[in-house]
Amino acid sequence: MSGVFQPHLLSGKAAYVTGGSSGICLGIAQLFAAHGARVGIQSRNREKLDAAVAALGPHASGYAADVRDFDATAGALAAFAATGPIDILVCGAAGNFPAPVTAMSANGFKAVVDIDLLGTFNTCRAAFELLRKPGASVISISATHGSHPYAAQAHVCAAKAGVDMLNRVLALEWGPAGVRVNVIAPGPVDGTEGMRRLAPTAEARAEVARNVPLGRFAAIEEIAEAALFLSSPAAAYITGTILTVDGGVSLNGGRFLARG
Repeated sequence: MSGVFQPHLLSGKAAYVTGGSSGICLGIAQLFAAHGARVGIQSRNREKLDAAVAALGPHASGYAADVRDFDATAGALAAFAATGPIDILVCGAAGNFPAPVTAMSANGFKAVVDIDLLGTFNTCRAAFELLRKPGASVISISATHGSHPYAAQAHVCAAKAGVDMLNRVLALEWGPAGVRVNVIAPGPVDGTEGMRRLAPTAEARAEVARNVPLGRFAAIEEIAEAALFLSSPAAAYITGTILTVDGGVSLNGGRFLARG
């Protein structure tokens, strides 16, 4: 883990992370736990959830629930809150698959929008009264898809644009309660299921890297560090922000995938 931040930065804090059994959100949960936080993670995959909790250590707990189900998500959040107050919420459950609109079913489009956008709404709506206090932090994991079009990604672009705007509205509405709401918009991130689907071959990975000004994929930990910063006192006056962590890919119009 990085030594940039104080080792006990989140000591005494509790963070709840959806999509926390794998990928970026597991990386966030790991970094938060390494900096002293008590962590709860939510996933609909019990096997992955149990493995992630075991890896996170004794101060972690897991909750099997689908973010598309408001009641199940609210119940999971309430169960975590019963162990102590929640200070940080990370909404990161997501779905993705490459398909042009002409080859995409309505159900396929809806599935991604429901997981990404409705899931973020459900989680934030269910969590608000549990973290309604000055200093609380909400972070949603979006993508550069929210501000740039990508071929074969209409469902994700629509969902992430919604996530971005939803969080900006929440920042306005929840600011008076002292709750900060921000978004992280990653570019290409290595070691994630989404990137494995979008760039499945060595040739595709090389093309992605060529389209990024910094010439490489992000590491999961680099996105996690952005989340740690936004959860820290150093970000106490930051809300309603979309923090782009993309290696500069937005500078070339956001394109890092083949046009398809």
